Amino acid sequence: MSETAETSEESPVALRYRRRQAAHRAAGRVLARPSALATVRERLALLETAGDVYDLDRTADMYGNGVVETLEERTAALLGTEAAAFFPTGTMAQQVALRCWAARTGNPAVALHPLAHPEVHERHAFSQVSGLRPVRLTSEPRLPTAADVRGLDEPFGALMLELPLRETGFELPSWEELTEITEAARERDAVVHFDGARLWESATHFGRPVHEIAALADSVYVSFYKSLGAYGGAALAGPGTLIEEAKAWRHRYGGQLFQQFPTALSALVGLERELPRLPEYVRHARVVAAGLREGFAAAGLPWARVHPGEPHTNEFQVWLPYEVDVVAEAAVRQGERTGTLLFARPWDRGGPGMAVTEIEVRSAALEWTADDVRKAAADFVALAERVAGE
Repeated sequence: MSETAETSEESPVALRYRRRQAAHRAAGRVLARPSALATVRERLALLETAGDVYDLDRTADMYGNGVVETLEERTAALLGTEAAAFFPTGTMAQQVALRCWAARTGNPAVALHPLAHPEVHERHAFSQVSGLRPVRLTSEPRLPTAADVRGLDEPFGALMLELPLRETGFELPSWEELTEITEAARERDAVVHFDGARLWESATHFGRPVHEIAALADSVYVSFYKSLGAYGGAALAGPGTLIEEAKAWRHRYGGQLFQQFPTALSALVGLERELPRLPEYVRHARVVAAGLREGFAAAGLPWARVHPGEPHTNEFQVWLPYEVDVVAEAAVRQGERTGTLLFARPWDRGGPGMAVTEIEVRSAALEWTADDVRKAAADFVALAERVAGE
């Protein structure tokens, strides 16, 4: 989502961002508590019990050893791969992975969806930095299919699949569809790379452990902060020879940081504490989605959509028939006036007179019943109508 704090004191967006932060901190009940709105003190508290997952009396890491190596080994074991390499960002990890594969296949073309993260959120880093050439699987806002792969009219060295595809509502294919699309890529003599920024919470939808999902690909990237609440960081997992080469490129890209123990420790805490809870979050996301639909309907909203209708992960989209400024203001006012904050994330324009936001269900949301969500949704619509009439 695009709303961010701006430097100008006069900016309405900057003012609303500060109000949203204040409402988030003051509200007694919040559906989602994203780390981006937390204080430094709250974030540091994550490490208070880190000694339960790693011996804090060991020497701190230096250029990737110690706790970083422990995290890499733990990640590789969970994903069932020969090895894994820790990266400061997923953007760097995926560029490195795909340039390594391009050197091995002899083809710099990467087949991917045009709504995939590298194309939408990374300023065309593949082509501008890594010498890769993105090839669009489809121009439609839907999941790519095996038919799309087989129908490409030019060769490509790698197929990149974002699991789930965030921009279409955190959607996932069925297990059969995922298997077929990876098979189609190999029919084209291409390798398969999973953009698994949210792979951890996809296991519930597929009904399979994460290592079985990762086994369909030649390499996998996973994030430690999107689902697990770490300070940042990512890992690239795959064959041992690929990971050794990736570590060399990590150094060249500036990712061989002197010390990374706070981030690595927070990732280990996430793997220990949050990873086992993700299936519960996914199940409760379906409760929250149903409550939102019912609340919007009860408020007489002429058109509203929760997408997907039954969320595939613990995140999904909400589309409402209002201008962005209307719903953004209503969201802040709900927190300020009622002490209940239903929508913590910013809103984007989804089309003429349409606004879209994302819902993330984690521990805070487990305290909400379907009835709680229904009432808050109806209250939000009433606020939005008042704001729209001003």
